[in-house]
Amino acid sequence: MEHSNIPDKNLINTVKELEQDPVNSHQAQQMQQDKNDRRKEMIKDLDEVVKFKNNDQHPHR
Repeated sequence: MEHSNIPDKNLINTVKELEQDPVNSHQAQQMQQDKNDRRKEMIKDLDEVVKFKNNDQHPHR
């Protein structure tokens, strides 16, 4: 695995979240939902990459 000087996007988002304190339970729930949505989108994107790579390796399927 190659290391780069580019900061990890997910870690930057986490740091930004930690800098924000939710004022009430509704805001805390909204922040958690945003985090869950980003995670779900990331998993969906990774699934699409895997499907693409699998199709690329077996083009006649």
